Amino acid sequence: MIKEYLELGQIVSTHGIKGEVRFNPWCDTPDFVKKFKTLYFDNKGENSIKVVSARPHGNVAILLLDGFDDIDKAKALKNKVLYMKRSDAKLPKGTWFIQELFDCTVIDENTGKELGTICDVSETGANDVWHIKTEKGEVLIPAIKQVIVSVDVEEGVIKINPIKGLFDDEN
Repeated sequence: MIKEYLELGQIVSTHGIKGEVRFNPWCDTPDFVKKFKTLYFDNKGENSIKVVSARPHGNVAILLLDGFDDIDKAKALKNKVLYMKRSDAKLPKGTWFIQELFDCTVIDENTGKELGTICDVSETGANDVWHIKTEKGEVLIPAIKQVIVSVDVEEGVIKINPIKGLFDDEN
């Protein structure tokens, strides 16, 4: 489901004494964070903060946020989650954010049967694994092209070609 504001990551600590913070991004790369001039402290966009500077630093990003110009002020930001406005991120057509998969309805492409909804995504080395909440519990499917037929986050519908035995009582 398309959401206007998405979680981008969490401030985990300070960096130096001039107010910079270490930001753990929940995206593919810390470099992605550099795209944003404004971030938000809430998922409604009501509490914004200007990004003065952002740079990757290993697996985190170092941020300097407007009004936080010393270590004491920056300490108050620890554990805060920052949100991004989706329209500020330019994604290639046919791509989406993991958060947008949550609550999408999963449909069997072959039968048209509704199988459940996406409730979580696990990122593994080889491919992501999508967790589907069904009437009988949770089913895990690999997010690979042989299984995922189409994803339409705007409509909240994902069509799959299920692996035999996952959604039925076959042996």
